[in-house]
Amino acid sequence: MSLPPSAAGIAAGYAFTGPALDLGALLWDGSCLPEAQVRIPLPMLNRHGLIAGATGTGKTKTLQLIAEQLSAQGVPVFLADIKGDLSGISVPGTSNAKVASRAAEVGQEWAGRGFPAEFYALGGLGHGIPLRATITSFGPLLLSKVLRLNQTQEQSLGLVFHYADRKGLELVDLKDLRSVVAFLTSDEGKSELKGIGGLSTATAGVILRSLTAFEAQGMSDFFGEPEFDTAGLLRVADDGRGIVSVLELPAVQDKPQLFSTFLMWLLADLFHDLPEVGDADRPKLVFFFDEAHLLFDDASEAFLDAITRTVRLIRSKGVGVFFVTQTPKDVPGDVLAQLGNRVQHALRAFTPDDQKALKATVRTFPDSAYDLEELLTGLGTGEAVVTVLSENGAPTPVAATRLRAPESLMGPVDGTVLDRAVQESALYGRYAQAVDRESAYERLAARAAEDVVPAERPAGREGTGEPRRGGRGEGTGEPRRGEGGEGAGEPRRGEGGEDRSVVEQVVGSGMFRSLARSVGTQIGREITRSLFGTARRRR
Repeated sequence: MSLPPSAAGIAAGYAFTGPALDLGALLWDGSCLPEAQVRIPLPMLNRHGLIAGATGTGKTKTLQLIAEQLSAQGVPVFLADIKGDLSGISVPGTSNAKVASRAAEVGQEWAGRGFPAEFYALGGLGHGIPLRATITSFGPLLLSKVLRLNQTQEQSLGLVFHYADRKGLELVDLKDLRSVVAFLTSDEGKSELKGIGGLSTATAGVILRSLTAFEAQGMSDFFGEPEFDTAGLLRVADDGRGIVSVLELPAVQDKPQLFSTFLMWLLADLFHDLPEVGDADRPKLVFFFDEAHLLFDDASEAFLDAITRTVRLIRSKGVGVFFVTQTPKDVPGDVLAQLGNRVQHALRAFTPDDQKALKATVRTFPDSAYDLEELLTGLGTGEAVVTVLSENGAPTPVAATRLRAPESLMGPVDGTVLDRAVQESALYGRYAQAVDRESAYERLAARAAEDVVPAERPAGREGTGEPRRGGRGEGTGEPRRGEGGEGAGEPRRGEGGEDRSVVEQVVGSGMFRSLARSVGTQIGREITRSLFGTARRRR
């Protein structure tokens, strides 16, 4: 069957010779043309993309369809599962009349199959391997976004990180950060930042109150160790298929500032660690950023600038980023301009604002043989307007497309099945149990306790040659934190309401400055931070 001339011209724009992902079949003049396949060249997946459309138009299924085909071609994938309905990618889908009909319409040889998957959960809240970051590596820009600090407070927090970095003080969790902030506003600590602007008491108070409120909402578990190694997102299964990493977010979907910023940390950390690869024959990873508008809401100029630069530069490291949201206007123009692949589902035009968004969306597409305003409001579920980058990097013609059906389960798997998959993962033992090793807060607390409460020291200790607690006591048999040290008199985190009093003791003890110098000597050189202010020490 020959295609109409206009349809044939569009179809020719998708006749790629190299490996590609099959999206679906061309829609033209009310008909679906299975002989005209709409595709994305595999090497162009690191040129980033946008999946957009109103609620209920099929964005999640499109995301699932692309993720499946990437995995099948050996490309690892990261998915943020906001609603909890993407876990089904790990098990085969089931055929029914609707699936069979769609497959016949688009010329798809459908067969149910699952794909290798790992499941993660922020801080262990929900079904998944706990995913954590240290405060030091998270950095001041991202933390300011989570704490909802204004620009002035963000800059002040940056000074706190600068001081901790320069002194080699590891900020593993929130208590470490609180200790440093308290010191820098004490009589002794104020001089430390005087030459670069200082930290006002009022601003420090806002930061400390924000940290307290953050902890009160049960979100402190996201910061700590063992910190997630983002290299784990780049793995392939034994059969050569890319592993799909699914971050389960239903348990924290009411905390959008947190999870959207945490996703950006993952991306920034990859950028920080990966080498340049240039134009490769396939991406190292494709990262799907669902509910992308949450990332940009209330973002500072510094934050937006860091996003723009990270997206622009991470392409050369082999990582593709797809933003998933309702309309292109949810994404800042400087970021949108870098998204070479577009899958636009239906838009609604019920209100003046909807009409304005529709016109703005149409202007972001190349010239087209379609009446895009009419087409975008008339698309059915599982249909979209597509334009991608061809194998030579030029935009393809705009193509109205009826999309293929995913081959994995289009819905969540049972919670018990998910838990079993998590516990059987090779990564579970590495990340399941939180580790509270000695870091800035613990060292300060231990030394302050000795300095302030000498009477509690065992009799005969002075002059015996026995190392003081917190000193270099290796080989003495003295228990370390987490190794049978209960009852040894060492202050433990959160016990007996000590937090505030210990901080007060620390900043008033005169021990902090010498401790900072010694810690800096032990840990090593000053931290180097990336474009996004994130940092990574050797794991």
